[in-house]
Amino acid sequence: MRAAAKTNLLVPEIREVMDIRQASDYLGISPDTLYKYASEAFVPAFKLGNRWRFKRSRLDEWMDRQSDAATAVAEPAIGGKKKPVRGEY
Repeated sequence: MRAAAKTNLLVPEIREVMDIRQASDYLGISPDTLYKYASEAFVPAFKLGNRWRFKRSRLDEWMDRQSDAATAVAEPAIGGKKKPVRGEY
């Protein structure tokens, strides 16, 4: 049981409400970039006092929406028209 407790120390705890440093580590971006995104309302965030806070569940939902939007743009719709190939004009 003691060994299991030690291994938990190696895994960083991901809390539901994170500060800017924790959220930037979670998202894999710099704290400066995340601060800019929060200030511009690009990512879901709220202020607690004068400090930005981020809910993990809201960030997960936001990332899902972002990846869905990126996929929709990258893949043409089924049955959609393709660009004409040079020579088909």
